[in-house]
Amino acid sequence: MTEPQLESGGDPTTGAHGILPPIGGGTDPHAAPGKKRRFVDLAPLTASPAFARLWIGNAISGIGAQMTIVAVGLQVFDMTASTMMVALVGGVALLPMVVAGLWGGMLADAFDRRLVLMLSSLTGWLAVLGLFALSSWDAALIADGQRAEVWPFYVLTTINTVAATISGATRSAVTPRILPTHLISRAAALNGIAMGVMLTVGPAAAGVLVATIGLPITFAVDAVLFTAGFLGIVGLPKLPPLGTVARPGLASLLDGVAFMRQAPNIRMSFIVDIVAMTFGRPFALLPAVGAVAIGGGPVTVGVLTAAAAMGTLLASLFSGPVAHVHRHGLAVSRAITVYGGFVALLGLVILAMTLGWGGPVGQDWSQVSWVALGVACLAFAGMGASDEISAIFRSTMMLTAAPDDMRGRTQGLFMVVVAGGPRIGDLYAGAAATLIALWAPPLFGGLVIIVLIAVLTRAQRTFLDYDARTPTP
Repeated sequence: MTEPQLESGGDPTTGAHGILPPIGGGTDPHAAPGKKRRFVDLAPLTASPAFARLWIGNAISGIGAQMTIVAVGLQVFDMTASTMMVALVGGVALLPMVVAGLWGGMLADAFDRRLVLMLSSLTGWLAVLGLFALSSWDAALIADGQRAEVWPFYVLTTINTVAATISGATRSAVTPRILPTHLISRAAALNGIAMGVMLTVGPAAAGVLVATIGLPITFAVDAVLFTAGFLGIVGLPKLPPLGTVARPGLASLLDGVAFMRQAPNIRMSFIVDIVAMTFGRPFALLPAVGAVAIGGGPVTVGVLTAAAAMGTLLASLFSGPVAHVHRHGLAVSRAITVYGGFVALLGLVILAMTLGWGGPVGQDWSQVSWVALGVACLAFAGMGASDEISAIFRSTMMLTAAPDDMRGRTQGLFMVVVAGGPRIGDLYAGAAATLIALWAPPLFGGLVIIVLIAVLTRAQRTFLDYDARTPTP
């Protein structure tokens, strides 16, 4: 069938998330009269085979990518026993990732987006193969009482991050070219399901694989799964630029900056996400949490990370009424505020365990505190669900309010926020945990999120008043 194009028309109505209470009301003109869908809408998968192939391939390869994220953290912690060194995995990649986001967005606006996806994905796959080789070398050295150097892991992780940033920006910019406008918010919800599967299966599998058969095999599994992403990319049609081509360079970047200056709603969506990710990113703490706070070692790391993914998955599964909420800015504000509350809850759990309220714990799974683990899982699930609700609204705002010739650069900036915010958060978490205590980053960070979101959104009322029926950047 002919792939639907954004420029061919369609209803600009965009949606919201079924978990939040209705904000603004309204109905989906494409839905059956009198019916409100409760579960996720699969229409994007049937409307566009290209989107379906890309979505499936990304979901499978993403499982391996999440395995590697967890495995790298465990590898570095095993080699250094330092939470700060784990946090530096993201910190070292921050500046290259920022450059990659900006440059990758320009590439997506200037060249065939299918070609950009293929080259960036191939680069990421080669970096994963390098991590497998390094981890295997380290395992061989352990037998001789030695360890490999840590810095090559930072280098390869940075290369992988750069490739993933370019791929992510380009993939997002592809969606409006292969789907009609009224299905964009549904696609965002489906992407949330894919992310939920990645974050549920990947970290849990990584924890089990690392604990049973070791780190090298974990990286090898990612290398195998990575190939699935190529199938989705190969199945895309050619996606050359539409209209005037903005060649990558300073002029193209300045055009993007000028657009963002005139796009207060998109700009604020970036700012509130940076706040949430900077002060609400506790994942760098998990190796230490599994070792000395809650207990359970690597398995606990996988379980807690998977709990966040389960929240993401459940939020996406119940995203059926995506066309009934139009006040996207208000919805984002509420979702991130709830996110901050769950982050603070995690801090309280770690504080209670630090004070000895949960009894002795250890690295072995039999030495875990089940009560603390249960509450921590609830906190992570809440973080995953509220973050996914925010993500659905924010991504829909960007894809519908920005013109096609700016989508690559807008998504490049978005990838800088999405990938850069957590890395700043990792540095904040590592520094605060080192200088104060393990419980300090999430407890203080959650409270800071709640306060800053209230101040920022009230200072810019246009964000709270944003109406998806008349999308304005």
